[in-house]
Amino acid sequence: MNIHSCVISPRLKSALSPHAQSVEGTQSKYGRLFPHLSPLTIDEALLLKLGRAGSTMDLAAHPSDDRDTLTDNPRIPAGFTFLGQFIAHDITADRSLLLHHARLNELRNFRQPRLDLECVYGAGPSGDPFLYDLEDPDKFLLGINDAGNPDDVPRNHQGRALVADPRNDVHLFISQLHLALLKFHNRVVDHLRQQGTPAASVFEEARRLVRWHYQWLIVHEFLPLTVGEELVEEILQEGPRFFAAEEQQQVYIPVEFADAAYRFGHSQIRPRYVLNSRGASGQVFPDCAGTCPVEAARTLEWSYYFAIPGCSAPQASKRIDSWMAHPLLDLPVRVVGETDIPEQKSLAYRDLERGEALELPSGEAVARLMNVRPLTPKEAGLSELGWQGETPLWYYLLKEAEVYRQGQYMGPVGGRIIAEVLLGLLLYDPTSYWQAPDEWTPTLPSAEPQQFTMADLLLFAGVA
Repeated sequence: MNIHSCVISPRLKSALSPHAQSVEGTQSKYGRLFPHLSPLTIDEALLLKLGRAGSTMDLAAHPSDDRDTLTDNPRIPAGFTFLGQFIAHDITADRSLLLHHARLNELRNFRQPRLDLECVYGAGPSGDPFLYDLEDPDKFLLGINDAGNPDDVPRNHQGRALVADPRNDVHLFISQLHLALLKFHNRVVDHLRQQGTPAASVFEEARRLVRWHYQWLIVHEFLPLTVGEELVEEILQEGPRFFAAEEQQQVYIPVEFADAAYRFGHSQIRPRYVLNSRGASGQVFPDCAGTCPVEAARTLEWSYYFAIPGCSAPQASKRIDSWMAHPLLDLPVRVVGETDIPEQKSLAYRDLERGEALELPSGEAVARLMNVRPLTPKEAGLSELGWQGETPLWYYLLKEAEVYRQGQYMGPVGGRIIAEVLLGLLLYDPTSYWQAPDEWTPTLPSAEPQQFTMADLLLFAGVA
């Protein structure tokens, strides 16, 4: 697959400036991608039956001697699961407690809907000085681990991470990815100083370069792997069909994206991960739960998560399907809090419940609107549980990936929702690299000139 062939068409490029909008303030509303579709009403008993530990969605309930072989997805290395989570934290932060009576207009997004690394930079050195090095405010502060190395995010004396988004310390994998971004920025600062960039301009120029290279790899690597290169190229040539920010007062995040399609990553999590060449391993929960210092023995080696030149093949992500690793269906108290309802410990049940509370349409209804053949009841799989109606959108899109793509990447409905929103956020962002006066290509050192991948980022940052 040639992930580098995705090019913005001249027609789409010419349409950028009139539609680019600024987002004022720190909060924005969520919206609907398909406002005219009726919500799916579904029996709460089915949600409980489908989403709880030990259910049909629990991978551990499907014993197999070669389960890893059956569920591995070599197309997408394991690290992209956590990059996807990181991207979600960059564009959405809903702090509401969503219950059955909650309504869409009550939700607020405490992130600007931009791929701008707000979850890393916060309000910058002047607004969030605790994130930055006191002796060199152009750079991020790094944490020192038990071996005396700067291989952890900075933490207070209770082990809580000093980062712009506390969710980026929910587990080891995302805190180490956040650290890689901190080191990437710091290395870009050094690079600019070596080039003679004026001192007063170093921080802003470094932030711009980091953001633009991050946006580039989302367009040219993350999205083609996640939804397929053909769909990305189609949208870059023709523009989004459904995500039209110019019809809104401001750019928004659709709930069909945030609370259904983009939660595909929950299915990608492996039952267990090898952390490094020292033999450390563990489940994402509870073994690798965050909010504690990362010991040197558990520091991630990124060659186990991304394809680094000269290294062995990385671990695969799990296939995108309707099975989830058991630890996600039995989350620890430190993640979900105290609850007397066992199902509340299940991420699958929480995802299903959230879709119900936000009155999302069925997967079949969205497929019909997109002129995509809907899954049959047998393919959707809920008839085995006695359900005769249509399928919750989140669950449907997992089954769609399973049926249409053998779990290797998202199906036609889920893939289009994800790609249109992420590409649309760049299309309508006046600060994105798509808005550069000339057609911009990556400028930092990389394995291939004018390209940039996660491997390039990690190597340049000095963490791989």
